[in-house]
Amino acid sequence: MEQRTELSAIGEFALIEHLTRYFPIQHETTLKGVGDDAAIIATGGIYDQVITTDLLVEGVHFDLMYMPMKHLGYKAIAVNISDICAMNATPKYVTVSYAVSNRFSLEAMEELYAGMKLACERYGVDLIGGDSSSAVQGLTISVTAIGEVLPENVVTRSGAKVNDLLVVSGDLGAAYLGLQVLEREKEVYKAAPSAQPDLAGYEYLLQRQLKPEARLDAVQFLSDLKVLPTSMIDISDGLSSEILHLSKQSGVGCDLYEAKLPLSPETQKAAEEFHLDPTTCALSGGEDYELLFTIAPSDYEKIKGSPHLR
Repeated sequence: MEQRTELSAIGEFALIEHLTRYFPIQHETTLKGVGDDAAIIATGGIYDQVITTDLLVEGVHFDLMYMPMKHLGYKAIAVNISDICAMNATPKYVTVSYAVSNRFSLEAMEELYAGMKLACERYGVDLIGGDSSSAVQGLTISVTAIGEVLPENVVTRSGAKVNDLLVVSGDLGAAYLGLQVLEREKEVYKAAPSAQPDLAGYEYLLQRQLKPEARLDAVQFLSDLKVLPTSMIDISDGLSSEILHLSKQSGVGCDLYEAKLPLSPETQKAAEEFHLDPTTCALSGGEDYELLFTIAPSDYEKIKGSPHLR
């Protein structure tokens, strides 16, 4: 009998590594392929090109019961820009492809693209193409983002060194708690459709979940300080997962101090309300889209006390 291995037994990252392990680099211009936040391509010009792609699937990555189409469009662009930022690069262009069922109207798709337009304006990128297809059910969105970076400024996941310091660009866990609020109100609505959602006081958490921001400002801030991280990754899957990526690819371990985890007051309060450990939310919640990076100890004084970094 032919062996069958369930995909759930291997996990997302191991699956990608397993499926791509026999794809050698064939071009000298491919400076970085699979295994980082984005690929790096040499152009022969002043800048290297940085390319990343991401997929958003209804029912897996978003729930339209509480995710407005305009917010979804904005988020679809922002999460890809975040990967460009994680390479210490500047975003320039995006392409957008989607598969959509007949459940969606023209007006709904206009709202989706209105959100994308806001994000493109926010991050200074051009929408330069894409593709569309019908779908049997639901909505799937694929965005590819393209950026540029000076070769000497490229930052990957593999450059962390012994005694480097771990830094994160903002607080963690808020997006996950925002999701808990939305899921709670969804259940209330299903039980009593006439009930009004109780969202007062959760504005910060909801913003972090529904309209995350790529930290292009943090990349610029580090540049202004003349601090070049030794490694970097964006926090899409939770702090613990991203630290493991940096550690594995850099060949170093790390010491993480619970008291140093950046948690907002809103996150701590909501975690208590939902009987969740705020540390667990920060480590495993995901979708914060902050930047996690390492710096040389000699750069600590440059960033010390900065309100932009944690």
